[in-house]
Amino acid sequence: MMDKWQANFLGLAANVATWSQDPSTKVGAVIVDENNRVVSVGYNGFPKGIKDDGRLNDRVLKYQMILHAETNAVLFANNSVRGCTIYTWPFMPCSNCASLLIQSGIKKVVSVPSTEKRWESNFNIAKGMFEEAGISLEIINLV
Repeated sequence: MMDKWQANFLGLAANVATWSQDPSTKVGAVIVDENNRVVSVGYNGFPKGIKDDGRLNDRVLKYQMILHAETNAVLFANNSVRGCTIYTWPFMPCSNCASLLIQSGIKKVVSVPSTEKRWESNFNIAKGMFEEAGISLEIINLV
């Protein structure tokens, strides 16, 4: 069951996702500490200094250049994210981001169900990684 904090942070992640310049997929992430204080936010996009141009429309090239929201949130944090919770929108972290979150010490991941069938296999890998690493994954159905 979703509490008010989860609703607030998922809503914030949804808002942060709108900051992305990616024309096809906008993803947001919010990292909070044990006192429900926002530690960092991130959205998917090109690295600093790389122009948001037509390359965003070239899916193959874009995937080779873009940073995921979770990666940006960890990189933008001014302090360690060890023990924190990450909220992601509109789906859970991929397996690559799962690796980063595990290594950075994130203890819990909260997200919403994905309808993206093309990433289902990758999300299943990430779920297995979180389980094996002892990281709590909570998928909240908003409906």
